[in-house]
Amino acid sequence: MTDVINPADGTVLTSVPSLGLAETDAAIESAQRAFAGWRQVAPGDRARLLRRFAALVDAHLDELAGLEVRNAGHTVGNARWEAGNVRDVLDYYAGAPERLTGRQIPVAGGLDVTFHEPLGVVGIIVPWNFPMPIAGWGFAPALAAGNTVVLKPAELTPLTAIRLGELGREAGLPDGVFTVLPGKGSVVGQRFVTHPAVRKVCFTGSTQVGKSIMAGCADQVKRVTLELGGKSANIVFADADLERAAASAPASVFDNAGQDCCARSRLLVQDSVYDRFLALLEPAVKAFRVLDPVSPDAEMGPLISAGQRSSVAGYVEGADVAFTGSAPDGDGWWFPPTVLLARSTADRHWREEVFGPVLSVLPFRDEQDAVRLANDTAYGLSGSIWTRDLGRALRMSCAVESGNLSVNSHSSVRYWTPFGGMKESGLGRELGPDALLSFTDTKNVFLADS
Repeated sequence: MTDVINPADGTVLTSVPSLGLAETDAAIESAQRAFAGWRQVAPGDRARLLRRFAALVDAHLDELAGLEVRNAGHTVGNARWEAGNVRDVLDYYAGAPERLTGRQIPVAGGLDVTFHEPLGVVGIIVPWNFPMPIAGWGFAPALAAGNTVVLKPAELTPLTAIRLGELGREAGLPDGVFTVLPGKGSVVGQRFVTHPAVRKVCFTGSTQVGKSIMAGCADQVKRVTLELGGKSANIVFADADLERAAASAPASVFDNAGQDCCARSRLLVQDSVYDRFLALLEPAVKAFRVLDPVSPDAEMGPLISAGQRSSVAGYVEGADVAFTGSAPDGDGWWFPPTVLLARSTADRHWREEVFGPVLSVLPFRDEQDAVRLANDTAYGLSGSIWTRDLGRALRMSCAVESGNLSVNSHSSVRYWTPFGGMKESGLGRELGPDALLSFTDTKNVFLADS
C-alpha cells in the first residue's frame, strides 16, 4: 500500500494498493483478450459509450476536482477546468470513430484502398503534475480508435485516475477495455515497455525516463509517444504591449506552482525596455495569490512534495533574487513565486528545468540575439512571443525551435490542436484531429480488377 498525501498540509488522505508484476501482467492479458471484442464494436456504438463516459465525468466534475485539490494541490479553479477538459476530450474524440476513414488511391489494374486499424493494447503512463488532462489526452483517442488501455497514474497522485476508471466501467465500457493500475513506475510502467502485448506506450514525464522508455520500446519496435521536459522562453520585444505582457507573465510560469513542462520559465526582455518591464512585473508577481487551493481566490497552491520543495529551493540558493511573492506559512509544501536575474546562460536556474515557481530573466539585443538565446537549450516544447509587429511574430515563430508557440498570449495548448515537443522535449504529437492516427496502423490493400 502507498500513502497518498495532501501537499497543502502534509496529512495522509488515504492508502492505495501498489500492484506487482503478476497483477500487472494479468491486467495486460485481460486487456489483450478484451481487444478482440472492443475493436469489433460498431463505430457509432463506440462513440455512444464515449459520450456516456463524458456525461458521467461531467456529472462528477465537482467530485473529481475535489480529489485533485486534495491530492495534487491544484487550485479549485484549475481542478474544475481539468475535470472539464477530460469531459471535453472524451466528447471530442467520441466524434472520431465514425470518421476514421481511409483513402482510395488511383492505380492501374484495380483498386487500392487504405484502412486504419487499432494497434491493440496501449499503455499510458501519467505524471503527477496534471493527472486528469494528460490521462484523458491518452485514453480518449486510444479508445476511440478501437484500442484497449492500461493506465498507470503517478504514485503521488493516483486518486482521480482510479475514479475515472470506475466512471468508465459505469459508462458501460466492457471489462478489460480501460484499466487503471496504480503502482511503481519501475514495476507497472516498465512492464508496459517490456510486455509484448502492449503495442504502444504513451509517456509524459522527465526526459531521462523518456529516453529509457524509448530505448526499451525499440527492442520490440513498439510505438511510443513521449511528452518530456521543457525550458520554454517568454520573449518580450520593446514594441509589445508591455503592461499586458507583464500581467500575463506570472500565470505563464507560476500556474500549478511552476510544475508544468510548458512553463515559460525563461523570460527574455529586449534590453531597451528591460528595467521598465521588471518594474511592471514586480507588482504582478507580488499580487499573485498563493493560497490554500480550496479557496476560490487561489491562483497557485503548494508544490507536490517535500522533495520537490527541496529541489526547487536548491536552484534559488545563491542566485540573484530580483523579488518574490508570498506563500502561506506552516504545514504543506509551500514556496513563493520567485524571480531570478540570470548572470549568464550558464546559470543552473536558466538552463535546467526547475519545475517550480521560479522565473529566470535575461535581456537580449535584437531578433537574432533572441532566437539564439531561446534556442540555446536541449528542450523545445513551448514558448511565447510578444510583439505588435506581425512580420516579426512570423519570423520568430519560424525561427524558435519549439513544438508549441503563442503570440501575445501565454496559452498554446488546446485539445483540438496538435501538442508535442521538439528536440529533447518529446516525440510524436498528442491531441488534435490527427491524434487518432497515432493509435492505428495503416493497412494498404490492392484489389485487382480481374
